[in-house]
Amino acid sequence: MAKQPMLKFVQIDRDMPQKRDASQRREDFDEIYAEYADAKAQEQSSRCSQCGVPYCQSHCPLHNNIPDWLRLTATGRLEEAYQVSQATNTFPEICGRICPQDRLCEGNCVIEQSGHGTVTIGSVEKYITDTAWEKGWVKPVKPAQERPESVGIIGAGPGGLAAADMLRRAGVQVTIYDRYDRAGGLLTYGIPGFKLEKDVVMRRNEQLELGGVEFVLNCDVDADIFATIQAEHDAVIIATGVYKSRDLAMPGSGAEGIEKAIDFLTASNRKSFGDAVEDFDSGRLNAEGKKVVVIGGGDTAMDCVRTSIRQGATSVKCLYRRDRANMPGSQREVNNAEEEGVVFEWLSAPKGFVDEAGKVTGVMVQKMRLGAPDATGRQSPEVIEGADYVEEADLVIKALGFEPEDLPTIFGQPELTVTSWGTIKAQFTTGETDMPNVYAVGDIVRGASLVVWAIRDGRDCAEAILKKFNTAAAVAAE
Repeated sequence: MAKQPMLKFVQIDRDMPQKRDASQRREDFDEIYAEYADAKAQEQSSRCSQCGVPYCQSHCPLHNNIPDWLRLTATGRLEEAYQVSQATNTFPEICGRICPQDRLCEGNCVIEQSGHGTVTIGSVEKYITDTAWEKGWVKPVKPAQERPESVGIIGAGPGGLAAADMLRRAGVQVTIYDRYDRAGGLLTYGIPGFKLEKDVVMRRNEQLELGGVEFVLNCDVDADIFATIQAEHDAVIIATGVYKSRDLAMPGSGAEGIEKAIDFLTASNRKSFGDAVEDFDSGRLNAEGKKVVVIGGGDTAMDCVRTSIRQGATSVKCLYRRDRANMPGSQREVNNAEEEGVVFEWLSAPKGFVDEAGKVTGVMVQKMRLGAPDATGRQSPEVIEGADYVEEADLVIKALGFEPEDLPTIFGQPELTVTSWGTIKAQFTTGETDMPNVYAVGDIVRGASLVVWAIRDGRDCAEAILKKFNTAAAVAAE
């Protein structure tokens, strides 16, 4: 009888890839986790219990066939594992690195509920696709037949790139328009290299280009350009993401040294590409030698505090108005930040800023306690009177989240309906807007969300567009 390759979670403990020592991590922007060796990847995959109802799969926004590719990995069938992984996920090596698995697939792993420790799903996913790249299994798109229809995509982030990949595989002509000089959106300029090394993103962009996707970069779409895009394509997908930073309107907020998270992270990532960045070189967006205070509790705040450490800040503190248990960011990222020297000030919120001669020297902090739950079920923070203090700071980074830009005005399309939040109103799953043949996907529809949800939206939208094209072609052929 053949030996059972799976269900080894009782005999084998959970074992993550080796993490570099924090003292080493502080010195560079390289990824912090090592790669699994073949034997270790097979071993950890074999811990999967092959559930009849796999909660890991159902809690993944892409509904990845996780148990299937874990079994294939456990039995050494890596190329098949990659094909199964790629079938539902356009960028598995990216999701394996940056998805908050602790809140999604791994957080719902059945064997963890029984006390055995979750399967290391994200690390195996990363290993499978990194191996596929190394072995040459990842090929540029080659449609079986070219189609006459064309789609213009505004935004080269994960949603737009995922839609482009799906459409090109079907032979549709695809052009992506993006405001930046490199494709990838926040994957390129928002997420630091220690979470997602940039060559991982660049090689995907190159594969799409080799597969026939046309990129029009340094293209800041306005009303005239939008009208041209609309005229040149059979359908338009808006995948701009949300880039407008939430602000703080409080005393001293105009002082020099108070910066937006997106500006800080973009400058750092541009330096990693070797670009000349005036605001970084001048010291404005450089944390070196400074006392840094980051305001916020999401993953962007974690990116900022960990980037500040690597830039050589003398101290880095994070202010968050709720406690650790109610923090929206990944707990894994919080742990990594603490290991690297970040200090978290829980139940702390800014009240204003102290400045000398127009330059910030501190943050006025008010201490909080958690009161009654709000409409979302989370406890609302309440001010503790008389507990204010000043946190010294040379650089304050606001990581308070992002809001949508006023696209109906920017694009000159008042008929483009938006929600009360300013996000584009689009149909669930298809991405159709109120404008004919105009679709929207990702954060510009959902608000600031996860990369994996943008990929899901892009794929769903591409499928809806293809269905519409096929229906139109069938009618024309009658």
